[in-house]
Amino acid sequence: MKRIFVIFTLLMLGGVSLRAQDTTRTAPVDSTLIGKSILSVLGPGVQLEQSAAVRQALENYTRSNADKPINGYRIRVFYDNGPQARAKSESIEQVLRKQFPGTGVYRSFESPNYKVSIGDFRSKDEALRIFNALKGAYPTAFIIKESINYPH
Repeated sequence: MKRIFVIFTLLMLGGVSLRAQDTTRTAPVDSTLIGKSILSVLGPGVQLEQSAAVRQALENYTRSNADKPINGYRIRVFYDNGPQARAKSESIEQVLRKQFPGTGVYRSFESPNYKVSIGDFRSKDEALRIFNALKGAYPTAFIIKESINYPH
């Protein structure tokens, strides 16, 4: 009986030590790097050598996925249904295109509201950078989760 108890105790202790070693941890993803090319993150003086085929494959992949929407964030700058909403939304769209060239600006109409949104942000942190620049001029702006265009 003692022998069975000792064997059972040793098996239990062995199982506990194996379980303690089984914990796996994964490093958190740095959300500031999401959507960025590795080439834009490299510091000065770093030289990257790669074949033209690799660069061409990446460009082909990006181009083939350009029409696929993905989940992301935009900043809703304008949302109104008043009598001057259409003219106001057009004006805001033009101002944003000049103020943030290269950033997508989207004007839409869903009866009865005109909307103007900016950006194709993959993370909320990216959206917050532009949002902080906009909140002085557009105090009613807010960040929305939406399908965005594939990043280039």
